[in-house]
Amino acid sequence: MNDIITLILAGGQGSRLYPLTKIRAKPAVPIAGQFRLIDVPISNCIHSGLRKIYILTQFSSESLHRHIFMTYRFDNFSKDFVTILSAQQTLESRDWYQGTADAVRQNLHFLEDRSDLILILSGDHLYRMDYRSFIEFHLRKKAEISVAVTPVRSDQAPEFGVMKASRNGRIMRFYEKPRDRAILEDLRVPEDVFQHFRVEAGGRTHLASMGVYLFNLNVLMELLMDSGFKDFGREVIPAAIKRRRVFSYFFDGYWKDIGTIPSFFEAHLDLVRPSPRFNFYDEDKPIFTHARFLPGCKVLASEVRNSILCEGSVINRSTIHDSIVGIRSQIGKDCTIERTVLMGADFYETEEEKERNAAAGAPNVGIGRGSKLRNAIIDKNARIGPHVRLINKRRIEDEVTDNYVIAQGIIVVPKKAVIPEGTVI
Repeated sequence: MNDIITLILAGGQGSRLYPLTKIRAKPAVPIAGQFRLIDVPISNCIHSGLRKIYILTQFSSESLHRHIFMTYRFDNFSKDFVTILSAQQTLESRDWYQGTADAVRQNLHFLEDRSDLILILSGDHLYRMDYRSFIEFHLRKKAEISVAVTPVRSDQAPEFGVMKASRNGRIMRFYEKPRDRAILEDLRVPEDVFQHFRVEAGGRTHLASMGVYLFNLNVLMELLMDSGFKDFGREVIPAAIKRRRVFSYFFDGYWKDIGTIPSFFEAHLDLVRPSPRFNFYDEDKPIFTHARFLPGCKVLASEVRNSILCEGSVINRSTIHDSIVGIRSQIGKDCTIERTVLMGADFYETEEEKERNAAAGAPNVGIGRGSKLRNAIIDKNARIGPHVRLINKRRIEDEVTDNYVIAQGIIVVPKKAVIPEGTVI
């Protein structure tokens, strides 16, 4: 385990998560009030004993680089590392990463003679997985490539890379986001295959790729160096099936690709339920993040129900239901916040700064007094003025403006945006 190299693909633009990805990479997007998406795969690696980690970055990566540098440092007496491999021009290539496979291809020289096995992960999925079981499966099957898969319903299948596996787990066919009914029917997995891997089908009929791959290094190098493949799901895996031993590893735990505003919002609403499907409260396998040394949350005569209140926040005589209140959030008097994700702030404003805000007619960072928010996501350092109503009054399904976006009915206020006093959206 100590010799295995992990590559975390963290360079995606994440356009479907706009405006949360307006000025940051998707893996740097805050989650659950105090974490970042990239914390999930890194924490999974650490708990699995995998401590030689390269992170491949490209798009708007400054905040992601800063977070990784400030958070993940191993001791000086080991060979463990978390190292960033940012897209760059070299004598061999003048191009940016053209896809997941191309990103790995451009960094193969870092892997030579380092390990026989290469674990490749996505940097923007929410799940908890012990990769040791995955690696043991790969070795037991004498596989050359293994793909972690999760069962999904037939109506969900067109959103994923979907594969057909035999009873022993060998992958026979693979299609990226298939929509043709005949292909979907052909990819249907018999129930006895689920039973063989001790997984209850429960109405699920297809196997979706989780974006978690394990390659023998020599096979990975041959597939990438002898081709122009740019993407693992669309090109590398389908081509490899024809001539390599490619197996599917069944994973039946919670896994979510937080690729859209609705999926991001739904994942957060699930976190505030009494028994969420993903548990951040796992003492044995916590999700690691940057240590901030903030004071506890202060609540003044407020009503709070089914919500998460993060450290350093102050709630002043307000009502909060089914919401997440991120770090350093400042919520003024008489606010009502329902089904809302507040990402919080990166700093506290001083009294002098607040006086300057008042003189300029600008709101303070946080939620102004008397405001009402419902079905909303408020990014970091946003300034919501007093008596603002973010309730989607016009029942708009989709709308894009400079100060806010509505995505499938969910209001999203970008980082550092200003919503003036009395605004109704």
